[in-house]
Amino acid sequence: MKNVVRVFIYCIGLFIMAVGVTFSVKSNLGVSPVNSIPYVISIIAGLDQGLCVSLIFFSYIALQFFILKKEFKFQNLLQIICASLFGYFVSFSNMFFCFEPSSNYLVRMIYMAVSIIFIGIGVFLYLEAELIPLPAEGVMLAFKKKTAFEFHNIKIGFDLITVIAAVLLSVIFLESIYGIREGTFIAAFLVGKVVGLIPKLFKKEVKKLKSFID
Repeated sequence: MKNVVRVFIYCIGLFIMAVGVTFSVKSNLGVSPVNSIPYVISIIAGLDQGLCVSLIFFSYIALQFFILKKEFKFQNLLQIICASLFGYFVSFSNMFFCFEPSSNYLVRMIYMAVSIIFIGIGVFLYLEAELIPLPAEGVMLAFKKKTAFEFHNIKIGFDLITVIAAVLLSVIFLESIYGIREGTFIAAFLVGKVVGLIPKLFKKEVKKLKSFID
């Protein structure tokens, strides 16, 4: 029964995270860091955004192999399934929330705030299920294993690196910056903070959640 609960919480976390990705696009203030590279590549190649998310996540699995080397386990390859599922959730969320972006800056900031909160909650939930991390978080966990840094601090650094990479790709191939704005950098700093704050602000709720899982 507990395994069923774990899978349920895991999938809920992935879906909430996907909704957060959609709202970052709808804010028109810059996509979230986790989606920055896939978003730029989707424009360059003219491919579906969800498909690009899956493809980039596959490359993160290869990066984990490079970091962990002999410590890389076969079960890490199961992240391919999770990456595909998350890519589907992103595509579904984009279709479901099909409203046009607002021209009102305050409304767009609200969308960005919703995006940051949803992505932070989604990351916390699916990691709390302790099943299979998404490839991006898998890279962060690999770094955590090799260093003494806290996860939320590694996430902030990883998000900043992906944003810089997205900017470079955009400038090189599109000769302009697409999808990267003030909201992207705000999210790069705040999503990791949200992940770190959840167990502090919601101690009772987190304890109850753990009782269902453990």
